[in-house]
Formats: sequence, C-alpha cells, structure tokens
Amino acid sequence: MWREIVSGAAVGAACLILTGAASADPLGPHRLGRPATPDAIAAWNIDVRPDGAGLPPGHGSVAEGRAVFAARCAACHGETGQGGAADRLVGGQGTLATAKPVRTVGSFWPTATTLFDYVRRAMPFDAPQSLSDAEVYAVSAYLLHLNGIVPADAVLDARSLPAVAMPNRAGFVPDARPDVQRP
Repeated sequence: MWREIVSGAAVGAACLILTGAASADPLGPHRLGRPATPDAIAAWNIDVRPDGAGLPPGHGSVAEGRAVFAARCAACHGETGQGGAADRLVGGQGTLATAKPVRTVGSFWPTATTLFDYVRRAMPFDAPQSLSDAEVYAVSAYLLHLNGIVPADAVLDARSLPAVAMPNRAGFVPDARPDVQRP
C-alpha cells in the first residue's frame, strides 16, 4: 500500500510539472505565500564568503568590540571568551593535533570572514541578526584580538578583515567538489 501511495504521489507531481500546472501561478495551486521580490531576497542574502565577498560597509574596533561583547556575548561565552554556558572562543592554539583539541576562533577557524559571517547570522543566541554590521565588525575585532591575531588598536572593515591571517588557514583540506570552489 505504501508503495502505491508514494508512486501515485510521484506520478501526480510529474503530471503537474509536465503539464505546466505547477508553474502557471507563482503562488501555486493553493495560493499560499507570495513571490520573492528582489528586496526580499536581498534581505536574506547576507552570506560572506571566505574571500570577503559579501562583506557590508562599516567598520569596528577592538575597543568597541569589548563593549559590545560585554553587553551581548559575555553572559554565554564568559567575560573574555574563555567559555561559559556556550562554547569557548579564545585559546586553544597548538591543541588541534593533540588528543584533546580545543577548537576556538583562534585555533580552528580558517578565515576571519567566516567569523564575521557566523556572528552576523547567528549571534547573539537569543536575538540572531540583531547586531548592526558595525557591531559585528567590532565583536570580530575583539575576538581576534583576544586570540592574539590582531593588535589592540585594530579597526576592521570590508578591506582589512579578509587580509587577517588566521593561524589555522592552511589546516583545511581543499574540497574538489565544483559547488564549493572559490571563484
């Protein structure tokens, strides 16, 4: 019986596609949702690639990041990123090849741009995407400073962030799949 239901559903879907009925109305046969507009797509198109493509305008300093981190991040990650209820973000350099690796921003992450991307999309945990771009640059600068990667007077922006040399930048194996190739 299950095979009959599945194959019947597959045949029905194939008929809709072949007859064009599935694409006649952009809202579909049930008239749900709305067509994606360029503005709606742009609002969700916030990814930042390892080469820095997609970084927004703005900038942030280590000092600004210290204040943002204290207000928005320390409750989960500890006052200096050493860990709390959430993952540790600082330290761990030299531990990846040991029996107990400590994976942090400073020991594991291959690019600083992916740090920006992650913080921008997913943090703070209780209010993802609530930080401004300047606050994300600042938090990124602060975390990179805590890990000894940028100096205390660093100011990061779309030009300087991709130039940050992360300690584990050569620690990842290239991926030959065509869908993950860098341009």
